[in-house]
Amino acid sequence: MIFSRRFACTLLAGAAAVALTDAPLKAQEASNPAATENLGGDVIVVTARRREERLQDVPISISAISGETLAKQGTLELTAIAQEVPNLTLEVSRGTNTTLTAFIRGVGQQDPVAGFEAGVGLYVDDVYLNRPQAAVLDIYDVERIEVLRGPQGTLYGRNTIGGAIKYVTSRLSADPEFKIRGTYGSYDQADVVVSGSVPLGETLRFGASAARLSRGGYGDNLVQPGVENYNKDLWGGRATLEFDNGPLFVRLSGDYINDTSDPRQGTRLITSLFTGQPVLDDIYDTRAGLDVVKQEVEAYGGALAIGLEISPAITLKSITGYRKDKSTTPIDFDSLAASDLDVPAIYKNDQISQEFQLLYETDRLNGVIGAYYLDADAFTAFDVALFTTGALIGRPGLNAQTLGDVSTKTWSVFGDFTFDITEQLAISLGGRYTHDKRASRILRTTFVGGFSDLFGGPAVPLAVTSDFDGSRTFKEFTPRASISFKPNNNHNFYISYAQGFKGGGFDPRGQTSAAPDLNGSGARDAEDIFNFLSFDPETVDSYEIGWKGSLLDNRLNISLAAFKGDYNDVQIPGSVGVDTNNDGVNDSFIGITSNAASADVNGVEFEGRALVGADFAGAGSRLNVNWSLGYLDAKYNTFIDAFGNDVADQRVFQNTPEFTVHAGFDLGLPMAGGMVDFLGSVSTRSDASQFEVPNAFLDQDGFSLVDASIVYTDSADRFTIGLHGKNLFDKRYIVSGYNFVTGGTGGVPFRSTLGLEGTLTGFYGDPRRFYVTGEVRF
Repeated sequence: MIFSRRFACTLLAGAAAVALTDAPLKAQEASNPAATENLGGDVIVVTARRREERLQDVPISISAISGETLAKQGTLELTAIAQEVPNLTLEVSRGTNTTLTAFIRGVGQQDPVAGFEAGVGLYVDDVYLNRPQAAVLDIYDVERIEVLRGPQGTLYGRNTIGGAIKYVTSRLSADPEFKIRGTYGSYDQADVVVSGSVPLGETLRFGASAARLSRGGYGDNLVQPGVENYNKDLWGGRATLEFDNGPLFVRLSGDYINDTSDPRQGTRLITSLFTGQPVLDDIYDTRAGLDVVKQEVEAYGGALAIGLEISPAITLKSITGYRKDKSTTPIDFDSLAASDLDVPAIYKNDQISQEFQLLYETDRLNGVIGAYYLDADAFTAFDVALFTTGALIGRPGLNAQTLGDVSTKTWSVFGDFTFDITEQLAISLGGRYTHDKRASRILRTTFVGGFSDLFGGPAVPLAVTSDFDGSRTFKEFTPRASISFKPNNNHNFYISYAQGFKGGGFDPRGQTSAAPDLNGSGARDAEDIFNFLSFDPETVDSYEIGWKGSLLDNRLNISLAAFKGDYNDVQIPGSVGVDTNNDGVNDSFIGITSNAASADVNGVEFEGRALVGADFAGAGSRLNVNWSLGYLDAKYNTFIDAFGNDVADQRVFQNTPEFTVHAGFDLGLPMAGGMVDFLGSVSTRSDASQFEVPNAFLDQDGFSLVDASIVYTDSADRFTIGLHGKNLFDKRYIVSGYNFVTGGTGGVPFRSTLGLEGTLTGFYGDPRRFYVTGEVRF
């Protein structure tokens, strides 16, 4: 059973995609004959191709981290796994506590507003989450987390262009279980999770959990007494019912989550341009004054998974998921008490999905045929308060309101089969046909007199600047193929090709009155407006060559891959200030999304796991080490700006460091009637940019994070206690930010592009923390 701080992990379904198994050897032998080949270290068992195989036998780039490892490390949130997975970036999105920003191999999506598909798919078990809101998952009672790199879609679920991150949950035990887990530490962190399950008969089991997760802020809001910054305040609950009589397995689950943490606001990186307010000393403090709406996230949903074994060769699966969430967020872009650029926002998302799979498994031919359907709606409403600008130009309380409602209806059919030509040579072929329909309703209105009635304000409408209702349909077939060669049981060489596709849509922040004459008709018409607000799909062709090896009697496991990505029609979203009345002052803003670029994304990934020593310091002692290296050469070949110029040499990939490096160890020593684990790790990321245009103030130089833990587990595995230190050298590093200024370098003064104060604000990663974890199991 799993909770999430931002999203309760409810959508439980079918087979897992990858499993890192740290269980004893005999337990593995029961389900996987390949485990009997383990002579020294742990065996990594996978079902990525819908049958049980060792990880090294699968021609796919995969990283997998077990729940046991995550618990030992004291990992608390999903974003932390990016420290040890190559070419992966996971961050809490700017101005939120709940929204996930994810990039794999340079492909992702930073902007969380309605209308944009994710470049990286997030799954809870086999259910795809359509929106990034409420997706920063907390980690506890998780069986494992998996990261699949490169285009996905021929084996399960939704098509994703960059990769997939999968939460995998545990089945309920056949025996009664009860456990309590607690965490206490820096910044008054105090978490309690209570979980239990009980059999209701030989075939029926019930489980439930409850969680209270809280932490004080890393900083304070200096203009709103009692409001903290970067704090945490969450309640959650879930329940699961499972039926299993052998050929038939049914799981029904539901959850509810409520997050009332204070707003996460940024800190200014430059002195304010209009009133001259200096940069604060503490990067976790803020002067954000926006308080017309509270920060709150409410999410709930359920899932039904059914699996039926028709014969030894054929299994049918059905995966049904439903999800609904609502968020209110005060985003103070300028991080000042005055409403220079303030955006109170409302997000509402709901989705229902259905997936059917037919799995086929024989001695030489194995595969899956599936169908997938998703019906989702994403609604975004926000004011853009430009009150200081309004006062300057004689429009007191100037406010631009946007209402955007985007619906997605998509269906697809997919299949993927592997044929063993010989015992050493195998070929895999797969494909997916996707049919996406995106419909959008956009209404933008200029108000004066303050905030609109959405946020309890008295503002009155002045002019409607967008009134749009349109839809587009996107169709695409995306293939996948691989050839693998295993000269013996310990080596696997493979070559693969996969094509990824992400549908187009409409930018809900677009302004119809700003649409240019795109079709040369001599005047702006309906076709111009449609083309101005919409954008086309993007695609990537990914080529990969790899080697997976198991050496030294399985004590050393290595995965090495080199890949080339041809990334075309790249969707580039952005917001810019606009002067609506030609008086020289930007009194509104518009969203502009275009397929402006093409790029090459090439790189190398290396991962290793080694059992360095066993019984070297007494019976039961061991030393495991792991390391990874990711290298990315991501360059734009073309990048057409708003004026039609190719500025590829002036643009960079956002959230994509050139190098990601990790090294860690786990030294286990029998002690005091149990096992003491000493764990340490260092993670390094090279320079990274927040946006395509580099910014010396906002971009983050390369940095390293060092973590350490000491964990004691009693010999009967009844209780565990751990001491954890994170970011031991207290490194300050930017994870996201906002930028509405130009200049500031080379002697050119700053100039604000929206508002008067100049918005250049940053959000930072967690500071140094220490905490104690304890778990008791009955």
